[in-house]
Amino acid sequence: MLILRDDRPGLPFAGHWDFPGGGREGEETPEKTLAREVHEEVGLDMAEARFLWRRRYPAVNRPGAHVWFFVAAMRAEAEGRIVFGDEGQRWALMAPDEVLRLPKIVPSFPGRLRDYHAAAGAWGAAVPGGDP
Repeated sequence: MLILRDDRPGLPFAGHWDFPGGGREGEETPEKTLAREVHEEVGLDMAEARFLWRRRYPAVNRPGAHVWFFVAAMRAEAEGRIVFGDEGQRWALMAPDEVLRLPKIVPSFPGRLRDYHAAAGAWGAAVPGGDP
């Protein structure tokens, strides 16, 4: 699932495709941050998700900080429960190969998807241990 970011001047990666997610509030764990952000942005409950992989990466714009990248799967029926929030222009479901061909995507995401694919060996496969 991707969200087309708003196209406002000054917004980082305006008009680019982005995955749901965002910044931590208080002492949230990465998983709790993801669950809150996904619920706020698209109304889905991450308790229904099957986590396939996660990895910590250095933050691109904040030296010394890090971010988490998750790959998760949900049943097809979840699409009918999507309630788009007030951030972004629209949402779309895309296969990973489609995502990798997008001309305007947040620049760090294709490499992270490729890292997952290399670790899993196939799209949709779980990686034992999850966090290399």
